[in-house]
Amino acid sequence: MRVLVLGGDGYLGWPTALHLSDRGHETAVLDNFARRGYDRELGVQSLVPIQDLETRVAAWEEVSGKTVPAYVGDLLDADFVYRVLREFEPDAIVHFAEQRAAPYSMIDREHAVYTQHNNVVGTLNLMYAVAETNPDVHLVKLGTMGEYGTPNIDIEEGWLEVEHNGRKDRMLYPKKPGSFYHLSKVHDSHNLEFGCRIWGLRVTDLNQGVVYGQETDQTVRDSRLATRFDYDAVFGTVLNRFVIQAVLGEPLTVYGTGGQTRGFLDIRDTVECIRLAVENPADAGEFRVFNQMTESYSVSQLAQKVAECFPGPVQVEHLENPRVEQAEHYYNVKHTGLVGLGLEPHLLSDTLIDSMFDIVAANKDRVDPGALLPTVRWKGHLKQR
Repeated sequence: MRVLVLGGDGYLGWPTALHLSDRGHETAVLDNFARRGYDRELGVQSLVPIQDLETRVAAWEEVSGKTVPAYVGDLLDADFVYRVLREFEPDAIVHFAEQRAAPYSMIDREHAVYTQHNNVVGTLNLMYAVAETNPDVHLVKLGTMGEYGTPNIDIEEGWLEVEHNGRKDRMLYPKKPGSFYHLSKVHDSHNLEFGCRIWGLRVTDLNQGVVYGQETDQTVRDSRLATRFDYDAVFGTVLNRFVIQAVLGEPLTVYGTGGQTRGFLDIRDTVECIRLAVENPADAGEFRVFNQMTESYSVSQLAQKVAECFPGPVQVEHLENPRVEQAEHYYNVKHTGLVGLGLEPHLLSDTLIDSMFDIVAANKDRVDPGALLPTVRWKGHLKQR
């Protein structure tokens, strides 16, 4: 299949492109390098050095013998999007190309507006381009488990059967997102479902949990193929941050009580989930939803697991939670769809955490300890005027 990976220079987009290419798909990537710009804006850098996209693509061709064409441009430029789709003629599009951090969207009004405009308008441009050039293209969209929030009922895979006043219907599962970023993903989901109903689009919406890890079978073949390892309090995910804090001898910073529970998955499972979705497309007119996670942990459980695995002493420090979220809650997620397609999950293990300790130890001179602490507060960005 011909697969176009949007956001193909990013933390997950790049290893996904390599995985698809390695499995025999003709793969191209598209990116506007906004993620690298956020690093410059925030004064941080990936823990593991990453090469520019041109070097990465050349290295993959050298290692694998396979080419990955690269398109540089922005989904907000509709003419560019149409041109790329007509030129590459994809069978499937994997859409990672959005601002992906909740804290970034909560910095202030400008960052909230940027996040929603970038994510929602970019996806609308893509929807129209697919509908008007080839509506048979299968669009695989990366959503987030954060769309659901933490309801006091089981979380189904996207759809909910409802009975009310003696009548029944099937509707999208109710959403209760926790940031302007997560809200942008909800808007995307509703727009895409609408596009399936009115234009007959084929869409798979992958509500992804928190991803951990940095290495895949493809990225380890050459250091030039490495993907990002974010650790800062804006873009870094919680397990990656805890591992770095342990290696540096810093306390593991748990927000609030640590009872917040979320779905998690290994980066190797992320790229495999994408492959399974691409190779088993949604039907025309179908808005298909998979909950892309493999297991659930509370923040305190993750901190305890890292502390138990680390060979030295580890302290855990509870900070005032900068977010507005439930401290303790019910969390039971249905996630059988991808397993049904053949996913064999890599569950969180001591061996995986130990390997992450090694990655951090080799690059610890690149860490800015100050970037580990939260500076963005959900209620603190409002300004009196």
